[in-house]
Amino acid sequence: MNKIFEISLYAYARNPDQDAVAPIRHKVIVIGAGPIGLATAIDLAQQGVEVVVLDENDKVSFGSRAICFSQRTLDIADRLGCAEPLVRKGVLWDTGKVFFDTRQIYEFNLQPEQGYANPAFINLQQYHLEQILVDRLRALQAEGAPIDIRGRNRVEAIGTHEDHVTLEVETPEGPYNIEADWLIACDGAHSPARRMLGLDFDGRVFEDNFLIADVVMEADFPSERWFWFDPPFNRGQSALLHKQPDNVWRIDLQLGWDIDKEREKRPENVIPRLKEMLGEDVEFDLEWVSIYTFQCRRMERFRYGRVLFAGDSAHQVSPFGARGANSGVQDSDNLSWKLKLVIDGKAPDYLLDSYSHERVQAADENIAYSSRSTDFITPKSQMSRLLRDAVLDLGEHYEFARPLVNSGRLSTPCTYAGSSLNSADALNGPDITRPGAACPDAPLGAAFLLPKLAGKFTLLTIDADAPDTLEEDGVQATRLALSVKDDPTLALKRRYLGDATSAVYLIRPDQHVAARRDTYEENAFRQAIRRATGKE
Repeated sequence: MNKIFEISLYAYARNPDQDAVAPIRHKVIVIGAGPIGLATAIDLAQQGVEVVVLDENDKVSFGSRAICFSQRTLDIADRLGCAEPLVRKGVLWDTGKVFFDTRQIYEFNLQPEQGYANPAFINLQQYHLEQILVDRLRALQAEGAPIDIRGRNRVEAIGTHEDHVTLEVETPEGPYNIEADWLIACDGAHSPARRMLGLDFDGRVFEDNFLIADVVMEADFPSERWFWFDPPFNRGQSALLHKQPDNVWRIDLQLGWDIDKEREKRPENVIPRLKEMLGEDVEFDLEWVSIYTFQCRRMERFRYGRVLFAGDSAHQVSPFGARGANSGVQDSDNLSWKLKLVIDGKAPDYLLDSYSHERVQAADENIAYSSRSTDFITPKSQMSRLLRDAVLDLGEHYEFARPLVNSGRLSTPCTYAGSSLNSADALNGPDITRPGAACPDAPLGAAFLLPKLAGKFTLLTIDADAPDTLEEDGVQATRLALSVKDDPTLALKRRYLGDATSAVYLIRPDQHVAARRDTYEENAFRQAIRRATGKE
């Protein structure tokens, strides 16, 4: 077993809150020290918001769990101050290959165009991600940021009130009570917080099971995503192979619906399956084995008064497509700046409703993609399988059929089309940067665009005039003045101007476009700031 699973990262220590006569009130409490809870806490602490993280564990999650992290997640991690160690440790990849039986049907490149600071994807075990996030949290603590993490602090009960939330917390030394102005539940798919509030998921559970095995082995497979339909080593089913750091390889094998899960997880049953795939002579060690069932479900909404849900506690999707952890990090990215404005009295309470509206839209998009992938990967009738196999045969020879092959549409950021925070589009510009879209990166000489748009409202001007700052009702937007001459690759022009000769964008702190026009008009952008902060 990997020793990382035994190391205490945030060991239990008695806190003054446990000795207080009356419950101590904190600004924000986060339940769960997984990737989403840690990212949320780091984001808030960087903005000066006092935050406490509670977790019943004191170690990294057992097993690799989420392993594929998208470019958008890395862009967010860059703003959180930890992208560099993630990329350094992770396995970079952008190529995927699809096989049918023993034949390669086609391959794809997730980043055919250059001009991005971060790779299309990295593979990195969740336990490494959690350790890097805890390291970042500790660095913030050392700098004096208002952030605390408490291991072996299990939340036993939650009480909701108009202006705060109460929690009963169990520790190795007994229980104590604590309060929060705001509570963020990031406690996973089986969320105790969701259960304590009498809430549940709605959605679909698919009739299929998949074996996950992490194996340690020396192998010369490339750093690519390999997906098989009906391979000879798993007839009638599917398989997936990913490379991870430290010579760990992730293998997913479809098993079917009517199985004995505990029996299938036993090494004496797993190892023969893997030998059939890898070859009898390949030496490997099992590091982690699990079985999962495809589920595509979400809560009705992600905000209930002063309790907000993020990540798997709010929504679940099937693993193919890497939409679980990536969408959870985007939940955190959407929520943190809004909560900061509300706490500071610079935005109305309604702004937090927009968190739920936008991220429910994103969850529905992810669920739709995941459901289609699952239906293609696991056809439920003989006719569906014949049609699926015909598409695969066509895809081997004809490019038009390849978009119909669905081995898991890989995670992309949601465009918040129709969001109440968007202003009407007033630029005949590229679709990828319309209001609601996440800003794509672009090279600026030796630097890149996205770090310059991080954590604040920005007036991005491209060959256009505007004031250096614009303040509206306590919210300030700072100008970033660029020209297409700043980027000889013309990626900036392709991604932000298109056929237009100039543009002015209002960019939200989470790097999503709030408004855009061809020139600066003060009243229009003042109104756009008000709308983007929930005041219109």
